[in-house]
Amino acid sequence: MENIKFVEILLIEDNPGDARLTQEALNDGKVKNNLHIVYDGIEATDFLFKRNKYKDAPRPDLIILDLNLPKKNGHEVLAEIKAYETLKSIPVVILTTSKAEEDILKSYKSHANCFLTKPIDLIEFFEMIKSIEGFWLTLVKLPTL
Repeated sequence: MENIKFVEILLIEDNPGDARLTQEALNDGKVKNNLHIVYDGIEATDFLFKRNKYKDAPRPDLIILDLNLPKKNGHEVLAEIKAYETLKSIPVVILTTSKAEEDILKSYKSHANCFLTKPIDLIEFFEMIKSIEGFWLTLVKLPTL
C-alpha cells in the first residue's frame, strides 16, 4: 500500500468565519491536506519556529497569510518567514481584505508569492480557496526541504 503524503498548510487568519470557510473548501478539495490554523502573528511565528506549544509543528508546504492580524501584523510575519533560511522557500499566499496599493507593493517587496483580496461573497470566497488549492497544490511543484 502506497503512503499518501498530506500537504501541510498553515493558515494564519484571525477571523474564525474565514478560517472555517477555508477549512471547508480545503476539506472538499482533491488534495489531501493537514490544515493548521493560528489566529495571530505571535502564534504564527511560534508555529513556524517550533516554540512553546508548537515544538512538534510540521514545516508547512504552503502558508496562507492574512495581513490584518493582532499582536504582530502579516507584514511582520512575512518578513520573518522570508528572512529565515529554512522558511524562505515556503510559498506565502497573502489573502486579506486590503486592496491598498501600499499593502500589495509591500507584500511583493517582502517576497510574498501572490496577493489576493478576499471576496465579500461567500461563494466567491469558497471559489478563491479552491483556486488556491488548484494552483498551489496541484499545478505548482512545491519545494521539499
